[in-house]
Amino acid sequence: MAIFLTEASKVIVQGMTGSEGQKHTTRMLASGTAVVGGVNPRKAGTSVTFGEGDTATDVPVFGTVAEAMDATGADVSVVFVPPAHTKAAVVEAIDAGIPLVVIITEGVPVADTAEFFALALDKGVRLIGPNCPGLISPGKSNVGIIPADITGPGRIGLVSKSGTLTYQMMYELRDLGFSTAIGIGGDPIIGTTHIDALAAFEADPDTEVIVMIGEIGGDAEERAAAYIAEHVTKPVVGYVAGFTAPEGKTMGHAGAIVSGSSGTAQAKKEALEAAGVKVGKTPSETALLARQLVS
Repeated sequence: MAIFLTEASKVIVQGMTGSEGQKHTTRMLASGTAVVGGVNPRKAGTSVTFGEGDTATDVPVFGTVAEAMDATGADVSVVFVPPAHTKAAVVEAIDAGIPLVVIITEGVPVADTAEFFALALDKGVRLIGPNCPGLISPGKSNVGIIPADITGPGRIGLVSKSGTLTYQMMYELRDLGFSTAIGIGGDPIIGTTHIDALAAFEADPDTEVIVMIGEIGGDAEERAAAYIAEHVTKPVVGYVAGFTAPEGKTMGHAGAIVSGSSGTAQAKKEALEAAGVKVGKTPSETALLARQLVS
């Protein structure tokens, strides 16, 4: 099993004809993802060839998300569109009613995110991101920029604010494998939260252990800790990035802003431990804690 993304998922790429879109579509296809179309109104009716020779794949380009869905049955869109145009692309996907939109773009204005997040809630569309690496269900499908060859399928579920720490945790536990790994992004407003992923992993019969990676700033990890205490029966292992960060500084992600004692790594660690989560001091220690829990 997996959450949000399976081998049956049919993926379209908004921005597929751009340099980033082409590069990562090549990678997604190589990892077995069913990429069934791209969207670019200026290039509708054309196609893009990925790969060479016998392994080449022609992917059609459609003028709109709705047209792509009608023609292909797509149920996932991944957005590789510059920040100034991201809101329009996401709103188009939401209006078309595609169930899952994965927004890779960094630097999306928070006001834009707030607007399309509210629309997605109203329409029942799940967003992941923005400013995220996407998600992967190893051996099934890979949507975004996560390297597909780090690990294989297994029984660990991973949800992380940090892209690079997503990759590191996948590598550290590569011999055990993952049901799904999700990079939710570190912006102040994101479509899918730790809690959303925790609920899905709790309901997934093939996820045995959950690894949750947070970082300084905001109160998402404290809220996740409260949710775990009330609703999660599976073992959860955590890591919080930013123990050495100075207070009052913005560190990396736009959401990583610390004010006083609220939002600090120590406060988040204590909240998680109070909920029964084992929290590692380093990513490697966190991986070891997870390893000890997998049967």
